[in-house]
Amino acid sequence: MSLTEKRINSKTVYDGKILTLTVDEVSLPDRNISVRECVRHSGGAAVLLVNDGKVLLVKQFRYLYGKEIYEIPAGKLNDGEDAAVGAARELEEETGYRAKLVHALDLYPSPGYTDEVIHIFFADKFEFVGQKLDAGEFLNCIFIPLDDVLKMIESGEICDAKTVAAVYKYISNK
Repeated sequence: MSLTEKRINSKTVYDGKILTLTVDEVSLPDRNISVRECVRHSGGAAVLLVNDGKVLLVKQFRYLYGKEIYEIPAGKLNDGEDAAVGAARELEEETGYRAKLVHALDLYPSPGYTDEVIHIFFADKFEFVGQKLDAGEFLNCIFIPLDDVLKMIESGEICDAKTVAAVYKYISNK
């Protein structure tokens, strides 16, 4: 049996700078009709940079969680932007590092309601060229030993999905 759902119609509820919200009417595999509330997003890119056994993380306040969290450098892709180009841009803007990137994995952060894909890269052969934060962007960059990052994940201090996935993918490749 096919599990495919087919869109019958779609209504845009909100069209913003970062995302678009639609309410879609779909035909289910059993031919019944259902509604899907959809967050449309151009995607993101993130970079795991490891140097001498230390992981480069950014720490920033995340309004929706009401606290500072640790994450790998990442950001939104511009419409139609190549993921590797966006990852390199975000890495340089947030941390000041320019690096050779190798694709590691694609992550679906919440497939129940968004089409966002986060493209995760590993960084290799890098140099510091200077941080260029966007207006209104505030963060601290810190290198943390990989063993400590793993402990932070296990203790729940690091909960960011892209960071957890990137770190575990990295150690599985070692």
